[in-house]
Amino acid sequence: MEIRKPSELEIEKILELSPQAIFEGTLGEVKPTIEKAKQLVQPLLKKDSYYLISTENNKLMGWILIGGSKDQFSNKTIGFIYELFVLDEYRGKGISKQLIRTAIEQLKQEGYSEIRLSVFEGNKAIKIYENLGFETRTISMSLPI
Repeated sequence: MEIRKPSELEIEKILELSPQAIFEGTLGEVKPTIEKAKQLVQPLLKKDSYYLISTENNKLMGWILIGGSKDQFSNKTIGFIYELFVLDEYRGKGISKQLIRTAIEQLKQEGYSEIRLSVFEGNKAIKIYENLGFETRTISMSLPI
């Protein structure tokens, strides 16, 4: 397995698959079009966020989208994991964990002293994040009316 930055062609493939990643990441609450997924991701890519991909034999297995963000209260610059996704056929092989570890190391090298992410309650990735040392920081609540 190799983890690296993707080519332009590989970024296009990721953007094609992003609606599925968003759908699964939101536990089925959001089913965006490719256009909507691009609207969410492209501003991040223009602000120096980037993908790291996991490949084997030139086959895309998964990706993580990382970059910087500002804490809304302190204005502190932090590292942020915006998206993590592993294709169905490659799940259960430790790819998510390796992508996260690589992202943590990359963001640390870039000088960030903290990394945050947002995840939907009930997402299976929460256990992976916790096992890698992430702790709950805030809780977002909702009341359907």
